[in-house]
Amino acid sequence: MYHNPDVVTDFAWRSLTKLFYDKAYKKSYYIGCSLGGRQGIKAAEMFPGDYDGMVAGSPALDFNNLQSWRASFFPITGPANSSDFISTALWKNLIHDEILNQCDGLDGAIDGIIEDPSLCDFRSEALLCGKNISTNCLTSTQVEMVRRIFSPFYGENGNLIYPAMQPGSENLASGNLYAGKPFSYSESWFKYVVYDPSWDAATFNIHDAAVAEALNPSNIRTWPNNLCAFQNRGGKMLLYHGGQDNQITSFNTERFYNYFSRGMQATSNELDDFFRFFRIPGMFHCNSGPGGWVIGQGGGASAAGVPFERANNVLAAVVQWVENGTAVEDIIGTKFVNDTVDLGLDFRHRHCK
Repeated sequence: MYHNPDVVTDFAWRSLTKLFYDKAYKKSYYIGCSLGGRQGIKAAEMFPGDYDGMVAGSPALDFNNLQSWRASFFPITGPANSSDFISTALWKNLIHDEILNQCDGLDGAIDGIIEDPSLCDFRSEALLCGKNISTNCLTSTQVEMVRRIFSPFYGENGNLIYPAMQPGSENLASGNLYAGKPFSYSESWFKYVVYDPSWDAATFNIHDAAVAEALNPSNIRTWPNNLCAFQNRGGKMLLYHGGQDNQITSFNTERFYNYFSRGMQATSNELDDFFRFFRIPGMFHCNSGPGGWVIGQGGGASAAGVPFERANNVLAAVVQWVENGTAVEDIIGTKFVNDTVDLGLDFRHRHCK
């Protein structure tokens, strides 16, 4: 991407396609997650006539600020060899357990799943080492690190850059975002798009976030306040996000939904005509996790275990919505034993909008 704006534009929104069919299609559909989720929303904004129905999962929206939010963790955690670095073992065996201790039961079920992370007001101070205790606890510096990781990220003028990471995601996030090294996607973005290869990820600060947002290469931001053209042509969109996403906080998709509602000057009931948002508790980034995460979105062998039917499959649900007018009220998520179809069903969970 370095010094190649055409490649950046291709990455942001442009693609080349070729028609392989021997007859014209009647309906067109889109499904994508993460960067693919962002690209779907960008397509609906820029080319509203391309797709009749769309599924956008865990979307990388507000893209420039997403990269800055991800870049912000390395200066917080420091390198893996620093004295107060929080190891993956501590995240998994101490911090995650305390998060569940404080928040798992808020929904009335002790099942390792935080149904609504926005209700989890996690207090890392509960893990502070005592006067004569120095094991299975955190130093005051580490307590502050955890507090900052689970706090919103603000900019130079006090403006919100990105919402906080949701509690419950730390088992996997500790292996990439909090791993004591630069997050590769953010490092590459700043080195090869925003600045140059000499940029040092350890020096990242909120001014860098402002520079990236102001540059907004090829208008990659993706933060539309309306999709009126897509709505007016009869398009339908289903948006979903996992509640334990370890790469993109699900709080940002909730922020987008509220921002979008204001921009459309529409209540949730009015948005339901063409745009519906589903939270998937216990799902990591796009797939897997302790919850009923299999919803027909792909993501390994488990995805093949559910039929292409409206009740269990997000794409099938959108097809029915477009072609039969049957709106998507809920999606039944499936969890297989050890995420292995052959081992049978573990449980199902109804995800509501």
